[in-house]
Amino acid sequence: MTSVAISPHDHQPPPSPRAGRRTGRWIDDWEPEDPAFWESGGKEVARRNLIWSIFGEHLGFSIWLMWSAAAALLTKVGFTFTPEQLFWLVAVPNLVGSLLRLPYTFAVPKFGGRNWAIFSALMLVLPTLLFAWVVQRPDTPYWVFIVVAATAGVGGGNFASSMASINFFYPLRLKGSALGLNAAGGNLGVAMIQFFMPIIVGGAGAFGLVEASRNGIMLERAGYLYAALAAVAALTAYFFMNNLSSAHSRPREQLAVVKYKHTWVMSFLYIGTFGSFIGYSAAMPLLIKINFFNQPIPTIPGIGINFAFYGFLGALVGSLTRPFGGWLADRLGGALVTFGAFVGMIVGTVLVMVALAHLVVVPKPAAGAPVPDPATFQYSDAVRAAVDHNADVFPWFLAAFLVVFAATGIGNGSTYRMIPSIWRAYATTAGAEGSPERGAAERKSTTEASAVIGIAGAIGALGGFLIPITFSAPWVADPVDAVKSAFVVFTIFYVVCLAVTWLFYLRPKSIMAKAGV
Repeated sequence: MTSVAISPHDHQPPPSPRAGRRTGRWIDDWEPEDPAFWESGGKEVARRNLIWSIFGEHLGFSIWLMWSAAAALLTKVGFTFTPEQLFWLVAVPNLVGSLLRLPYTFAVPKFGGRNWAIFSALMLVLPTLLFAWVVQRPDTPYWVFIVVAATAGVGGGNFASSMASINFFYPLRLKGSALGLNAAGGNLGVAMIQFFMPIIVGGAGAFGLVEASRNGIMLERAGYLYAALAAVAALTAYFFMNNLSSAHSRPREQLAVVKYKHTWVMSFLYIGTFGSFIGYSAAMPLLIKINFFNQPIPTIPGIGINFAFYGFLGALVGSLTRPFGGWLADRLGGALVTFGAFVGMIVGTVLVMVALAHLVVVPKPAAGAPVPDPATFQYSDAVRAAVDHNADVFPWFLAAFLVVFAATGIGNGSTYRMIPSIWRAYATTAGAEGSPERGAAERKSTTEASAVIGIAGAIGALGGFLIPITFSAPWVADPVDAVKSAFVVFTIFYVVCLAVTWLFYLRPKSIMAKAGV
C-alpha cells in the first residue's frame, strides 16, 4: 500500500500515530511538528524507537571498537605484532566503518528504519565470530588479522542508519537532545567494550578490583558474547521498532545534498569532533601502553600504568558529554557550542603535549641482546626509575586528555544539532509560514538533513582511521616521539576548525548566523 504524508495544516484533528499502519510495522502518517499529534501518542512511539535504536547502535560501536581493546592484549596471548601493526589493526575498522556509513544512511529511506536495524544487527554476528576464531590462532598471518578487523567496520555503519532513522521521528526543537542521546548511547559502546573486555577475557580490570584469571586470557569469549548480543538486538528491532513512510526518498534525491556547500563544511567540522572522538578512543589503550607501561616479554609481569584500568575513560567522558552538547545547542545555538568545543579541544591538546614533554625515555635492551629468562629476570633500577617518573606524569596526561574527550563529545552533539537547523533555514526561503510551499520544503529539509547526517558521519569517521595512523607514524622511529608529533598536527587542525566555524556560522553578517544556526 502506498501512502502520502499529509501536512498538519491540511487536516483536523491530527491522525493517531498508529493510524494507517502497514504490515511490517509501518507508520504512514507522522507529523512530529504538530503539537497535538506529538502529545496524542507520537512522542511515546518516538521514545520507544529511540530506546531500541540506542541498544542496537551501542552494540555496533562496541563491535566496531572491539579491536581497540584487543590490540593491547594480543601480546599476552602469544602474538608478536609491532606497535605500528597494532595501530593499523585499530585503524582499519574505522576506515571501513566510515565507508559504510553512506550506504547505511541511504538504506533507511529505501528499506525502512526498523527493517534496516534488523539487518544491520544481524551483520554484527560476522565480525564477532571471526574475531573469536582468529584470536585463538597465534600462527595466523597478519594480513588475515587485517581482513578480520576490517569486517568490524559494519558496526560503524550502524551509527549512520540509526541517526538517519531517529532524525525523522523527532520535531526540530527536540532533535538536538534526541540525536545526542541516540549518539551517546552508541558512543558508550566504545567505553563498555574497553572496560569490560579485559574482565570478560580473564585479564585484570576495574581499576584493579578484578584480578587476572589463573587460566590465562581467552579473547574469544568477547567474540561469542557479542555475537549473542547482536542476535538479541535484531530481535528487539523486529518487535519494538517502526518504519516511517514519510522517511521515503530515492538515493538520487539524497545525494542531491552534495551540491550544498554546507554539506562539506559540516563534514569537515565533524572530522574535528567525531573523528577525534573515535580516533582517540581507538588509540587510547595503545597510547597508555606505549607511553606508560613496560613489559619486555609477555611472560613476565609488566610495570607502570595498566591500560585496562584507564583506557575506557576517554570514550566514557566523550559519550556522556555528547547529549549535553545537544542540549546546550538546543538552547544556545549549535554553532556557538561547536565553537566553544573547538576551544576546549585546542586547550586540551596543548595540555596533553605539555604532559608528554615531561616523559623520560625508558632504557631499552641493547640491539641483539638475548631474550631474558623469565625465571630470573629483574628490572634494572634505571628502568624502574624511568617508569615510576612517567607514572607520576600519567594523571596530568589523563586529565588533559579527558578535557579533549569532553570537548569532542560536546562538539559531536552540537554539530548534529546544527545540520537540521541549517536545512530548516534553507526551507524558510520557500514561502510564508503555513503555506503549502513552506510545508513541502520543511518536509524535504528533514530528508535532506538525514542525508547530510550520513555524509558528515561518513567523512567525519575518517578521523578514526587517520588518528591511529598518525600516532603510528612509520616515518618516526620512536613510537613516543610519533605520539608527540601527532598532537602538534591535531592542535593545528583544531585551530582551522575553529576559524571555519566562526567564518560560516558565527560571523555577524553570515546568513547562517542571522538564522541562529
